[in-house]
This record gives sequence, C-alpha cells and structure tokens, in this order.
Amino acid sequence: MKLYIVPTPIGNLEDITLRAINVLKSVDAILAEDTRTSGNLLKHLGISKPLHSYHIHNEHQTVARVVERIRKGETLALVSDAGTPAVSDPGFLLVRACIREGVTVECLPGPTAFVPALVNSGLPSDRFTFEGFLPHKKGRQTRLQNLAAEERTMIFYESPHRLVKALQQFAEHFGADRQVSVSRELSKMFEENVRGTVTEVIAHFGDKPVKGEIVIVVAGKTDDKKKSDEDEE
Repeated sequence: MKLYIVPTPIGNLEDITLRAINVLKSVDAILAEDTRTSGNLLKHLGISKPLHSYHIHNEHQTVARVVERIRKGETLALVSDAGTPAVSDPGFLLVRACIREGVTVECLPGPTAFVPALVNSGLPSDRFTFEGFLPHKKGRQTRLQNLAAEERTMIFYESPHRLVKALQQFAEHFGADRQVSVSRELSKMFEENVRGTVTEVIAHFGDKPVKGEIVIVVAGKTDDKKKSDEDEE
C-alpha cells in the first residue's frame, strides 16, 4: 500500500540506481508517462510488470482511481519518460492526492536534468530558482519582467525549436551581456554545454537546427553597487 516515485535516466541508461531497479521489480504495476518509452527501459532492465498510462492528458481523470487502487492494497510506481516525476512532468496531483488520503508516498533520489546543468554551468549554485518551462504565450512577458531583478541563478527548461527565441528574450529582459549556459542532450553521446554571454550563446546556435532536451541556466542580476565596491578593493 504505497506509491513510489521512481526517477529514470535522462539519457544514459546506466544512470539508474540499484534501488530504483529493485523497486520497479517489486511493485504490482507501473504508471508511465509513455508506456512505449518505459516499456523499452523495462525491457533493457529485464523487468516485466503491467504498465498503465499516466500522463498530462489523463492525469486529472486518473488520480482518484490510482489512489483507490493503492488504498485497496496495491503498491505502485510512477515514472516519467526521463528524470524525476512531478518536476515539469506529471505527478504532483497524484502525490498531493495520496498525501491527503493518508497513502504513503516515497520518492527515490535519482536523475533530474537541471542539477547537472546547474553544476556544469559554472554559475553560482548555492542559491538558485528553478523556473521550468516559461509560458508559451500568455504570461510569458510578465514572468520575464518579474525575473529581471532576480539575483539568484535561474534555471529554465526549453524546447529546442524555441531556444534561440528564448535567448533573445533573455537578452531583452536581462541584458545581452548576462552570463548564460545552455546544456543539451545531457548524459547522451552528443552532450553539449555552451557558456558565455547571452549574445555569444545566440551566435553559437544561430539559425542551425537544434535537437535534444534543453536546460538553460542564467546568472542572476548583479548588485551593481556591490560589484563596484568589490572592483575597487
């Protein structure tokens, strides 16, 4: 009678913990964002378990049934296509519902894309804000305006075809000389980490096609007076 939240590799299939494998072997069934993707992972791991769809399009309709299954005695695992469920992926609604109904939830530690991207960036990692995906249209400009004064390092997820546009908007709202790092295809064969000013990173990607999962790490706003005092010292 438990829900396990099980992180799965973001690229390299070796990035799964022994504990995650053992949990996936032990549960009654697995809730998967895409049963085909998760099916391939389970096949690679030699695990055979019932797979049920649990994704953004059926999450609201599915939550109550899943909670009821657990309350009746089943132990289930929730996985997303890659990374940790509920981090820019379905899962939050289910975790909240389980907690409200007194169902035990246990989240395993494991892969998530923004952590290696943050560390790889070389930008301050002692304080940061995870912004995930910005709104596509409504609210996007307002969100960027509000973040212009943010002093902590900022982390964004972005689709490859929106990357250059997002960087151009960062230049507009944060300044063209703001330091930024773009991580692409983390843990995969063609992993790429591009660092520099927003202008330099835009020039790198230019008009060429961009593929893969994208994490953008942006330096926070610098206190100009504090920076000036430090320069004088």
